[in-house]
Amino acid sequence: MPMILVTGGTGLVGAHLLHALSRQEEHIRATYRKSSDIAAVKTLFEELKVPGAQFDHIEWVEVDINNIPALSDAFKNVDRVYHAAGLISFDPSDYYLLKKINTEGTANVVNLCLAHEVDRLCYVSSVATLGKTASPDELITEDTHWNTESENNVYAISKYGAEMEVWRGSQEGLDVVVVNPGIILGIPPGKKGWNTGSSRLFQEIDKGLKHYTEGVTGYVDVTDLIAIMIGLMQSDIRNERYIAVSENLSYRQLFTNIAEALSKKPPQKEAPKWILSMLWRLDWLASKISGKTRRITRLTAKSALNRSYYSNDKIKTTLQFSFKPISDTIKRTGQYYSRRFN
Repeated sequence: MPMILVTGGTGLVGAHLLHALSRQEEHIRATYRKSSDIAAVKTLFEELKVPGAQFDHIEWVEVDINNIPALSDAFKNVDRVYHAAGLISFDPSDYYLLKKINTEGTANVVNLCLAHEVDRLCYVSSVATLGKTASPDELITEDTHWNTESENNVYAISKYGAEMEVWRGSQEGLDVVVVNPGIILGIPPGKKGWNTGSSRLFQEIDKGLKHYTEGVTGYVDVTDLIAIMIGLMQSDIRNERYIAVSENLSYRQLFTNIAEALSKKPPQKEAPKWILSMLWRLDWLASKISGKTRRITRLTAKSALNRSYYSNDKIKTTLQFSFKPISDTIKRTGQYYSRRFN
């Protein structure tokens, strides 16, 4: 019986994708790592309270994305693959781990799709793999290509390498679609989910974040991203990439909206460049002493001041898609966070 495979089933994207697929598909398989929490995904299903979502429709397979024999078993009888597994880190010390998981892991997925004659692959990339425009106020599109000579962070480098593997697969006969989401917002699965990625912002602001920057980037509701992924996979579109961004917001706007959703005081002080410069140096020193993962690096400090505006015209036109307002996403996520933790 044909089956859908989702890699990274316990992450923010993977969990919401499984929730959506379970409402329309009966045969779903999902991969997870040994350290992942499947129970958190089940809890998310229960708390979202959407009719028709069937957690029991999911067949779970514990596998490391670089364990090729075990991963190959997960591909048996699979005809469509959503590749959402990956590592998010901007710490330069994680470069080789990022390359191993994001780039080499994606190469493994592509190779197994080809070996098992999978019909279609959807890869969840990032706007980090897109290039920069000559003017900061010019919209970045799918045709704004990556500049290998630019200074890029380690996460972006690993995701760009992964995309190259996906496009290589398309040249070898695999039908692919690539989505490039901005910062993804939504309710994560489980308590630990609030400690990673964009979800951690709710914790930081709940504790009393005091500073903001006027840097700008793109954001998308996780449920919108999922709807785009499924829509593309169910279409005849092949070998195309799409930016998935609802709105471009400054960090100040984002932090203020989150603070309002949590009934907290928004950050009042703008963080100047010299403070960010000092913070990343102090964070580097602290990581050397403690061995903990970096929270702010030179390049993330720099990106906090950058203004990047992304165009969503291509996906809106292709799927006739309407995005949810990010303010609604933040309000819904903030209310959930407050109910659970305050």
